[in-house]
Amino acid sequence: MEPIEIAISIGGGFIAGIINTLAGSGSVITLAILTELLGLPGGVANGTNRIGVALQTVSSSVTFQKAKILTLKEQARPLILMVVGASIGIALALNISNDQFMDVFKYMVVALFFVLLIKPKRWIYPDESKPTWPRPLLDLSYFCLGIYGGFIQMGMGIFFLAIAVIGGRMPLLKANVIKVLAIGIYTIPAIIFFAFDGKVHWLYGSTIGIGQLAGGWITARYAVKFPNINTYAYYALLVAVALSLFSLFDIF
Repeated sequence: MEPIEIAISIGGGFIAGIINTLAGSGSVITLAILTELLGLPGGVANGTNRIGVALQTVSSSVTFQKAKILTLKEQARPLILMVVGASIGIALALNISNDQFMDVFKYMVVALFFVLLIKPKRWIYPDESKPTWPRPLLDLSYFCLGIYGGFIQMGMGIFFLAIAVIGGRMPLLKANVIKVLAIGIYTIPAIIFFAFDGKVHWLYGSTIGIGQLAGGWITARYAVKFPNINTYAYYALLVAVALSLFSLFDIF
């Protein structure tokens, strides 16, 4: 790797770690680095990206758990549903071509951009006085979200928060803890499966992962003290998604 590639990879990973811990979809940054800067095929980038995600989520999870934000009972139901769904998503990801993955990736970035634009305050600042979705609908949503996360990971955090905060009326910080734990649990076996399929570049993944580890740890440690940082994370993510769209669709 060239020095500039190392710097961009670590820096991009650091920003992604912050965004993933606070909200989600930092993978739009790391996947763009892996495919557009480092030139990895889509399928290999999808597997390689999980290294940084694993490092970041383990770091964030340990820090969040020390803060005792959630009880095991609050975490268990969505965690189990998402992990079961993720096993299906991983199987799907291993059986598509690089071109098919990039097609899905591009249009999910478009979808994510519009999800971010439509009333972002409704999930950043949830109204806990409103009723939750029916339990069967919430459970189905968590399960389907697990399938999606196992398949591509990118956008997982934003979509989870939309369901947990809008549908479940869960405070943002608690929703973040569950999100981080679930992703951490299913990402480690995902790396193993992708590696056996030859779809992990360990050097690139570890380099980006260093940045994600640091970003996740710092953010999890200070997020409780500075809750308004979510606003900055939202705008940083919006800019990152827009720049990724320009690159993926050759707008410039």
